[in-house]
Amino acid sequence: MKRFLTLIGLCLVLAMGSAAQQAASDTPASKEDVQKYLDIMHSREITAKMMEAMLKPMHQMMHEQFLKNKEKLPADFEARMNKEMDDFLKNFPFDEILQSMVPVYQKHFTKGDMDSLVAFYSSPTGQKLLNEMPAITAESMQTMMPLLQQRISLMQRHVEEEMAQIIKDAQAKPGKKSEVISN
Repeated sequence: MKRFLTLIGLCLVLAMGSAAQQAASDTPASKEDVQKYLDIMHSREITAKMMEAMLKPMHQMMHEQFLKNKEKLPADFEARMNKEMDDFLKNFPFDEILQSMVPVYQKHFTKGDMDSLVAFYSSPTGQKLLNEMPAITAESMQTMMPLLQQRISLMQRHVEEEMAQIIKDAQAKPGKKSEVISN
């Protein structure tokens, strides 16, 4: 009987320990859990690399805008704008941005989630993903920019055509005052 009670007691202790572990993993992530995740993700370094990678397409876009409006802009416009973009990156408050994200992660992830994410990003595959992400982002930006510019141009043209048609229709209706909205 004593063995039976000891066995039951041992089972209860093990079950309580398992329940405590389960409850601990379901608790909200702590600031330290999120910070560990952001550190293993190399968040500051990756964000800096991604922004740096985005500079090349942004400089290219600035160059194209300069060429389109060359006669209206000063000769040093492109160089000044590129310097402004570069200075913006140098002075970007990475640490403040990352700290502002901690409560958001805490809201959406449990301690168990953070532990799983840290385990994945600590693995060779997770580290490879982190190392390749800046190049993937830069290449994606290069392939997306022409498509985005094309779609924006189409949208601008469509809006201009719609506005012209609305104005034409308003002017064609006799007896109705057309209201002109000015800025």
